[in-house]
Amino acid sequence: MRRTTHSKQYNFITITVVGWVDVFTRTEYKDFIVQSLQYCQKHKELEIYAYVIMTNHLHLVVFDSTVPLSDILRDFKTYT
Repeated sequence: MRRTTHSKQYNFITITVVGWVDVFTRTEYKDFIVQSLQYCQKHKELEIYAYVIMTNHLHLVVFDSTVPLSDILRDFKTYT
């Protein structure tokens, strides 16, 4: 029997605003994104190593966790 292990890796993710609208020019919207990311770190096991919030998109460098990344991002996008 061959045993395989999942090798964890870093992922570079870009999340854009629909229509590339500049919504993150307002502090309260940027703060909401940061709070949502912090929630995912605490409750969804998201490991964030770097992020940057631009005016109409954000970039993340994250590390694989026990929860599938696609599930975490789905929940993050649905909530925000």
